[in-house]
Amino acid sequence: MGIRVFNTMTRAKEEFVPRVPGKVGMYVCGVTVYDVCHIGHARAYVAFDVIQRWLRYRGFEVTYVRNFTDVDDKIIKRSNEACVGVNELTDCFIGEFHKDMELLGVAAADVEPRVTAHMQDILAMIARIIERGHAYVADGDVYYDIASFPGYLGLSGRKLDDMQAGASDRVGVSEADPKRHPLDFALWKAAKPGEPAWESPWGPGRPGWHIECSAMSEKYLGTVFDIHGGGADLVFPHHENERAQSWACSGEEFVRYWMHNGFVKVDGEKMSKSLGNFFTIREVLARFFP
Repeated sequence: MGIRVFNTMTRAKEEFVPRVPGKVGMYVCGVTVYDVCHIGHARAYVAFDVIQRWLRYRGFEVTYVRNFTDVDDKIIKRSNEACVGVNELTDCFIGEFHKDMELLGVAAADVEPRVTAHMQDILAMIARIIERGHAYVADGDVYYDIASFPGYLGLSGRKLDDMQAGASDRVGVSEADPKRHPLDFALWKAAKPGEPAWESPWGPGRPGWHIECSAMSEKYLGTVFDIHGGGADLVFPHHENERAQSWACSGEEFVRYWMHNGFVKVDGEKMSKSLGNFFTIREVLARFFP
């Protein structure tokens, strides 16, 4: 019996046929390490743990990659609030992540790359995107030019006209904005005082959120691989922008099957700190499995 999966890209169930017979490359977006995990994380990583275990049970040789985002606005903010270094903070919460996954019985991934350990891969990918005419430099920032990708929004199914109308209403989008289009997104952010920064051909700075996963998935799984997973909240903008970046480098769709788990709902509402229905993994385990 074959395996069928629901592909977010085609919005249909499809027969699963890996690119290389008998082998599966799978990349799942990992956590941004500035706090302990919540039950939304639990849903995602339990779901993809089951998937990778099932594939192995069915006889496939699986390479499972799950990253850690260890440089980010939230990390920098939490580091400043706690008066600890960014590396100290991220090392701590990577350790806490592993503890949470162990409590859930979720296996470690085969490869667990950290963004800060792959800066040269990220810089090289950004340079390729610029060279191929899909990005531009503005005051030390580098932006992806969404108009250069005819397939943009193909994964999420959104309409560009609707998105542009919404973006034009946001505070901060004005004639002074350096972006050519309101939805152009940062590949590289120019350094700000007090923030961690790395040298680049465009000046010191740090990567935008989306480029990290394109660079690390290519490094460990190649320019085209089988499964890319994550929560439904990542379809737009994160995974949509990954598609655009990776296509700019190779001219190909870099993922064969997009898989997304649904949202966690508490009392019929999507989990949210603002609604007061937000729970960490440890809170739930302590309550139901004391």
